[in-house]
Amino acid sequence: MADSDPTRAVRLDTSVPALLVKIGRYPVHAGALGVVRSLGRLGVPVYVITEDRLTPVALSRYVAGRFVWSGSEWHDTGRLVENLCAIGRSLGRPVVAVATDDEAAVLLAEHAATLGEHFLLPRVAPSLPRRLASKRGLFELCTAHDVPTPHTVFPTGREDLLRLAGELTFPVVAKNVAPWTRLRAPAVPTTTILSSRRALLDRFAGLDDLSGLLLQEYIPHEQAEDWFVHAYCDEGSSPALSFVGRKAYAWPPGRGCTADARAARNPALSDLTERFCKEIGYRGINDLDWRYDRRDGRLKLVDFNPRVGAQFRFGQTENGIDVVRALHLAMTGRAVPAGDQDYSRRLIVENLYVPARVLHRLARLPTAPLPPDLRSHGAWLEASGTDPLPVPAMVLRFGGQAVASALRAAYRRVRRRLAGSARSRSRLPQRGSRPGGGR
Repeated sequence: MADSDPTRAVRLDTSVPALLVKIGRYPVHAGALGVVRSLGRLGVPVYVITEDRLTPVALSRYVAGRFVWSGSEWHDTGRLVENLCAIGRSLGRPVVAVATDDEAAVLLAEHAATLGEHFLLPRVAPSLPRRLASKRGLFELCTAHDVPTPHTVFPTGREDLLRLAGELTFPVVAKNVAPWTRLRAPAVPTTTILSSRRALLDRFAGLDDLSGLLLQEYIPHEQAEDWFVHAYCDEGSSPALSFVGRKAYAWPPGRGCTADARAARNPALSDLTERFCKEIGYRGINDLDWRYDRRDGRLKLVDFNPRVGAQFRFGQTENGIDVVRALHLAMTGRAVPAGDQDYSRRLIVENLYVPARVLHRLARLPTAPLPPDLRSHGAWLEASGTDPLPVPAMVLRFGGQAVASALRAAYRRVRRRLAGSARSRSRLPQRGSRPGGGR
């Protein structure tokens, strides 16, 4: 896979460090490593918040320092702000903050008045990232600004669910409505496809409070194309940089993280994204997931992530500027150079790509043909020649997670089998009794 960095004329201010800010717990994350390498290779000191000192990103040679937060601190907003301020004071100079999950982006925006003493942050409206990360808020914004989006409903309780179960067209997609909720009390562990009315009612049986749940129109994979846009919006809320790509493979297939991201031309999508960002006044890095619905010929906005996306390294200009480098340039008062997107880039997330390919084939899902002029870059292997340790750390952590997941799945199957056997035995006539139940 190619490993090149065409940045030559542009220089970042290496006296200003960056901090990778995360709230969720995901120790194996290619996007976090991409942030560290993108800035670190240009001489910017990069600090990271991490689960422990042996996560892949923590072992990167480009990491200037690590801050390990205990599990008790992850859901306490007040302590998170205090910890960030402590980090800022310890570094003793302004720091560019880079959020890698929605919760971090919301935290930085809503507490910018306090955190701005230590961190360089885009001047976005404090309430906007939370509204965009919330599926309800995004649906309302799309409706208000005439941006197509899948039909979505928000049940609040059992009666609502019973009514909707008789009205919806199945399958439907179940998701968590908002950030923070998905960490503290998720309605579903991840995006879940429910195939029937019975599956819907069984899945949420016994739950009275469904305010954290949404049910969304399902667009069949064979009738859809998955697109995304990664952009950096300047002070005028116009994308100073915008990169368009297609999701060729995902893990899990059809609904999960990108395993194969390919740069692609789509002027209509670029224009739609630019209009929406400008109308809502968004500033900073964003990652938008779109789905093209062949049934009605429309691009529909599925997610607006107000932070850097995990596959952001698929997109850069021909002179090597990506959204993270654009953020650092802008936050340090430097111009973001204009440049055309490099349409030859393809990013493969190695630990997800093989299982995604296998399951795509087993499920007989269609995928986009590979253009001959694309050059493949590995999310983990890119720059690994000078930064080797994250790769074996990823293999060990990801392999361990895969084995643990397989053992948990096997344990659940055994429990279901034993429970089924117990039910069968309970239905057998007891010794000395007649089938009718009398003696």
